[in-house]
Amino acid sequence: MVTPLGAVLATEAFPATLVGYRELLDWARSFGTLTRAGVEGTGSYGAALTRHLLARDVQVFDVNRPDKRAQRQQGKTDTVDAQAAARAVISGRATAQAKTGNGPVQIARMYKIAKDSAIKARTQAINQLKAVLVSADPALREQLTPLTNPALIRTCANLTSGPDNLGRDEVLDATLVTLQLLAERIQQLTAQIDELKRRLAGLVQSHAPQLLERVGVGPDSAITLLITAGDNPERLADEASFAALCGASPVERSSGKQQRRRLNRGGDRQANAALYRIVQSRLRWDPRTQDYLKRRTSEGKTRREVIRCLKRYVAREIFSLLPRAGLTPAPA
Repeated sequence: MVTPLGAVLATEAFPATLVGYRELLDWARSFGTLTRAGVEGTGSYGAALTRHLLARDVQVFDVNRPDKRAQRQQGKTDTVDAQAAARAVISGRATAQAKTGNGPVQIARMYKIAKDSAIKARTQAINQLKAVLVSADPALREQLTPLTNPALIRTCANLTSGPDNLGRDEVLDATLVTLQLLAERIQQLTAQIDELKRRLAGLVQSHAPQLLERVGVGPDSAITLLITAGDNPERLADEASFAALCGASPVERSSGKQQRRRLNRGGDRQANAALYRIVQSRLRWDPRTQDYLKRRTSEGKTRREVIRCLKRYVAREIFSLLPRAGLTPAPA
């Protein structure tokens, strides 16, 4: 506990459980009115504590980095880190408000984690199936290699190595069993991916349908950008903050008379990739974007530089469409 002037009132440790969170809040309020708190890792280890505090009208700030100066002077302990986090909030160094994580965007985040892991596992299973096929019996390999991926997976899932195959090559039987199991795993993962895609599409359709009305914005890109903004995007000061969060804001690299900017390699790279996909779709289908590309390239800009500009414009457009507490969505 730290006063508004930065003086430490007391230090205490509590278990990271629901009972511990309640005891922490009661202890903190015993010193007076608690208005702000600094929490490390509000999106991971500190997520549960963050939701507990936000639900009780305590403003939570994400303390991303430990104070290196304090570590050099006082060492590294939980007490030192806690005091540094509290002073970061009091001094204004910690300005990033925590995401609430208690609405449809958090639900979408859970679904997306499951979908991404299922896609990764399916890709791995497909690669393993094809690797097994490379070293398989020549007759079997010649039968299956010409097939497309969907036909290959269906055929392998129907392979059998039962009693009728007794006395045959045991290696071939093992190959058939392996191909069948891998194909069945791929089919199961595909069914999970399709179900998760349906749930994600339903969430974005009910929570932010105005995003899907924009050219080049599909459910996957919309969900990614909504997750980056969070359930409470009103914590972002303006569209420039959202662009920086997506890594789409240029970084000044000027010195003296030389005025220049460099690519921003920070921010959420998945959100940056979503902006890139939107721009690529518009460059292919949107006449206005195509005209903009021609005009800027005639001025001496490279295609890569134009794409960076377009990503910044898309980030501004998306920010204006984000659903906010107490605000109606912007018209399409």
